[in-house]
Amino acid sequence: MTLSNLCIVLGLGVAVPQLYGLGNPAGFRDALRKFPRHTRIGYVLITIATAWFLWHLKQENIADFAAFKPMMYAGFTALGLGTCIFLKDFLAVRGLALVLMLLAKLVLDTQRLHDSNWRWVLGVLAYAWIVAGIWFTVSPWRCRDIIEWMTASETRVKVVCALRLALAVLVAGLGATVFRTGG
Repeated sequence: MTLSNLCIVLGLGVAVPQLYGLGNPAGFRDALRKFPRHTRIGYVLITIATAWFLWHLKQENIADFAAFKPMMYAGFTALGLGTCIFLKDFLAVRGLALVLMLLAKLVLDTQRLHDSNWRWVLGVLAYAWIVAGIWFTVSPWRCRDIIEWMTASETRVKVVCALRLALAVLVAGLGATVFRTGG
């Protein structure tokens, strides 16, 4: 995937929920407050994260790991399944944390070879996702607390959605202009 396409997909992917939040702040607030303990979404996110991680493991060419790859596939698959069975509390937050960290890897791997200084916008965003992913993995209730703060009032929902929409437009705009031309 090119950096341009990645930015456009990320920008649009972030923008759509923000538009919903601006248009229907009460509905957005209610949906967002249900997220941390939503087990079905958690199952989907953990499955995505496990499959994505296993794909990365398959792509790894380090000879030192070659003999252990079958055991690692089985172990990480069991870990993903075990998480869905034994860690149902805040499962969606844990799944989101894993997906954020894997998405950060994709962004960092894609942006590192681009020669424009605008790539650092993505780098900072990716490292923020890594910090959030680690933080939400260790203490998933913090995600719930942040959501409660962000959705405390309709005005706050609109302001937060507008800020995230601006970031999404910036990222998509970089993908459509600066990163499309190569610098």
